[in-house]
Amino acid sequence: MIKTEKKFTDKDIENLALRFRILSEPSRLKILSLLFDGEMCVGDIIESSGLLQSNVSKQLKILQSNGILECRQQGLKRYYRVSDFTVLKICNLLCTTDEFI
Repeated sequence: MIKTEKKFTDKDIENLALRFRILSEPSRLKILSLLFDGEMCVGDIIESSGLLQSNVSKQLKILQSNGILECRQQGLKRYYRVSDFTVLKICNLLCTTDEFI
């Protein structure tokens, strides 16, 4: 059995549940996997992901409003980048661990 470093508080549990809800949507994970390599504009995210523009916009808004992404505007384009790299750590850990399979 794995021991945790600390006992989770109710607030910790709420934050964990929210983070896992955010990461439970495949479209969001697809977008995040693109942005882990660096900043991209919305058009490039749409083209690279194969997702519809309306879905990409919705998922970007959710990721940004929850502090996972940051956005900057340059002219008419909006560029997104990952601002919370703990999600990259979570994804890497789950994708490289055979214990969960």
